[in-house]
Amino acid sequence: MKITHIITRLIVGGAQENTLLNVEGLARQFSDEVDLITGPPLGAEGSLLEDAEKRGIRLRVIPELRRNINPLRDTKAYLKILRELRDLKPDVVHTHSAKAGLLGRCAAAKRGTPVIIHTIHGSFYAYRNQWMNRLYIAAERYASRWTTAFISVADAMTEQAIQSNVGQKEQFTTIYSGMEVDPFLESGQYRQSVRGVFGYDDRHVVVGKIARLFDLKGHEFLIDAARSLVKRFPNIRFLLVGDGLLRKALSERISRLGLESHFCFAGLRPPEEIPGLISAMDVLVHCSLREGLARVLPQALISGKPVVSFNIDGAREVVIPDKTGFLLPAGSTQLLSESIGKLVESPQLRRSYGLEGRRQFTNQFRHQYMTQQIRALYLQCLETHGTSG
Repeated sequence: MKITHIITRLIVGGAQENTLLNVEGLARQFSDEVDLITGPPLGAEGSLLEDAEKRGIRLRVIPELRRNINPLRDTKAYLKILRELRDLKPDVVHTHSAKAGLLGRCAAAKRGTPVIIHTIHGSFYAYRNQWMNRLYIAAERYASRWTTAFISVADAMTEQAIQSNVGQKEQFTTIYSGMEVDPFLESGQYRQSVRGVFGYDDRHVVVGKIARLFDLKGHEFLIDAARSLVKRFPNIRFLLVGDGLLRKALSERISRLGLESHFCFAGLRPPEEIPGLISAMDVLVHCSLREGLARVLPQALISGKPVVSFNIDGAREVVIPDKTGFLLPAGSTQLLSESIGKLVESPQLRRSYGLEGRRQFTNQFRHQYMTQQIRALYLQCLETHGTSG
């Protein structure tokens, strides 16, 4: 099978890691001819281009393919995607992210590609600006006319798409975002050494958050919750993994509240370090306001860690109350503080939730299983719509 994936940029992020594993898996597991079209990895999140090259992925980088809207540059990117698809002649074009999803599907339809798949990785209401949300939904409606099938990384994404009049329900399939699960299963061996790097010992209960330091990621809720938690638990520590535009503002907020000795910024870390960092934590908190199904939630559970999350988008599909963690109304600082407190004071509860999460989600999130499901969808669509030759 000849397959072309298209994604806007290969930054460090869940959608990008998912795509690289899928592209690599199709080539290795099924000997498919797979190419990946992408733009430059601009931004503070870090690049996965080198990782893609190490994996032997066939890359085609289009400099004009950018996240921000620019009619002239976007037109050039579209024309270059058209030329790439003319040369590659894929049976399947599989797009990811908003910009690549729109331009890629339009170009694939223009070239007569038999099967066009689009993965919805994030929320349909991902922007604080309502005008941007409306523009995004309008673009998705426009591109849906050429979409053979949609893949949602959580049932919540399908529900949002249908509510937004994007596609028909029978076009959607939920396939959870795959990952390398073994490093998380084995991460316990690094716990003491990683904790030592940050000055933590057996007295400390470490609450971690892994997310870019950007708007809508919810770091402010955790910082505000920490005010009451440090009074109750002097041994509590907060480890923030990630970097971004809000680093200075968040640091100043922590300083104003007198919490500097309880917080540590670990900075931007490559994906291979994430299992060790999670192993150093006792509780993982995810208090973003918008975010599909954050990969860090199953990663923490597979590592045997309990999770506390706001009830947004796909979080409810892995954060099961009284089984794997606490699921809270978005923005509730008081409930966030109370839930973290229950886990801090009960090692037995932390262990129980973590073990149940590992039991339920290890196999479900293996990237090999994801690739099998995606390729089966390709075959199903090709049987219905024919092949290019």
